[in-house]
Amino acid sequence: MSNQDCIFCKIVAGEIPCFKIYETDKVLSFLDIGPVNKGHALVIPKQHCENIWDLPAELGQEIITAAQLAGDAIVKSTGADGLNLIMNNNEAAGQLVFHAHFHLIPRFKDDGFAHWGQSEYESMDEASALAQKIEKMITG
Repeated sequence: MSNQDCIFCKIVAGEIPCFKIYETDKVLSFLDIGPVNKGHALVIPKQHCENIWDLPAELGQEIITAAQLAGDAIVKSTGADGLNLIMNNNEAAGQLVFHAHFHLIPRFKDDGFAHWGQSEYESMDEASALAQKIEKMITG
C-alpha cells in the first residue's frame, strides 16, 4: 500500500533516488538529505503508514531491528559517541513527511546539540492523577 503523493513512497518505488544503507522486503533505511550530523539516516516501512498509531506492531518490530542494525553501523562508520533514535508524530511534534519514519542521528560529545528543556508537575498528586488517566486509556 502506498500514497502516490508521498515522497517516501516515491523513494520506495524507485521514482526518487536515495542513498540506501539497509533494505528488506518491508523496511528501507537511507541517509537523510538534510542531516543533523553526517550519517543521519531514516528507517521507514515500505508500506505507507502515516505515524506510529498507523503502524502495525509486527512491522514496528522489523523497523526496530533495522534501526539496531543500521544504527550500529552508523556509529561505527562515523566514529559517533552515541545515537538518537527519534520519531516525530503529527505536525505539532515536528513531523514534516507524513509517512512513519524514525531518525537515526549519530551524536558526538561536542556537536552542540542539546536535549529539549524539562518542566515539572505542580505536585505528586497531579502526576499520579495523569498517570492513572493514561493507564485507563491503555487498559480500558
